[in-house]
Amino acid sequence: MIGNRWCKQVIVLLLPSYDPSKPLLIAGRRAEWSFAPALFIPMEKGLVTALASLPPTKKVGARVALVDIHGPNQTVLTECFRQFGVEAVPLDSQAAAAQLAREKFEACVLKLASEAKPVMEAARRSPSNSRMVIYGLGGSAQHALQFSKYCINAVFHEPVERQAALKLVRATQMLVLHEFRRYVRIPVMTEVGVTLGDGTQLTATTQEISSGGMSLKSQHAFEPGQAVEVSFALLTLPRVWIRGNVTWRGKNRSFGIKFDATDNRRIRLKEWIEAYLES
Repeated sequence: MIGNRWCKQVIVLLLPSYDPSKPLLIAGRRAEWSFAPALFIPMEKGLVTALASLPPTKKVGARVALVDIHGPNQTVLTECFRQFGVEAVPLDSQAAAAQLAREKFEACVLKLASEAKPVMEAARRSPSNSRMVIYGLGGSAQHALQFSKYCINAVFHEPVERQAALKLVRATQMLVLHEFRRYVRIPVMTEVGVTLGDGTQLTATTQEISSGGMSLKSQHAFEPGQAVEVSFALLTLPRVWIRGNVTWRGKNRSFGIKFDATDNRRIRLKEWIEAYLES
C-alpha cells in the first residue's frame, strides 16, 4: 500500500531482484514487497507502466475491387484509396461477378466496356453490394450513360492521374466509408430528361443528387431562373417526374436545379435516398 491507496490494476513492472531484507523504492518512495495469487503491484498514479499485451482485434476496413485494372492505373488507384483507409483488391473480370455476389465490397472500379456489364449486374443484384459505390474507368460521360441503369457514381479518366484521382476519391470517400449521415449529396451518373416551359425536351447527365435538387451536365445551355421538369430513374426507384428551377450555371455546361418544394412527387426521391443511406 502506498499513500493509503491500493492499486486496483493488474500491471507488470521490471523490478530488481527480490530481497525482502532491503527496502523497495518506487518513484522515490518506500514501499513493501507484496505477493498474491495474481500479480498486484502497488504503484503511484502517473507512473509509466507496461501492461500485459493482449492480441489486438483486427478491424475489417473498407475494400474497393479493382476489376481488370493493371499497371500504372492500378498503382495510382491503390495509393489514392489507401490514403483514405480503403484497401484495394485486384480482381479478374472472369471471377469478379461470382466474387462480388458472395463477398462484401464497399466499392469497385471497372473499365467502361461491355465486359463490365455482367460484373455491374452481379454487384447490383447482390444483397451485400447492391448499394456499393461503382466507379467507371475511361470513356466520356456520354459513354458512361450506356451503363446508367447500374447507376455509376463517378468516372476516373484514363490514364489515371494522381491528383485527379485523389480529388475524386476525396469527394466520394464518405459514401465508400459509410459516413452517410455526413454526406448530403450522392454522386451518381444517370440520364435525365429535362422539359422546358415551352415543352422543349432536352437531355442531361446527373453529377450529384439530393432530396432538394441536383447538379447536371448537358450539351445544351440552361439559364438560371428557367422553370423545368426533370424525369429520371435510379436503381430501385422507378422513373419519377419533379418540377424545379435552374439556380446556377457553371463551367463546362454544368448547372444546378432546385426542386419545387410544393411538388409532392419529390417525396419518392427523398424516401429512396434515405433508404440508400441506411442500407
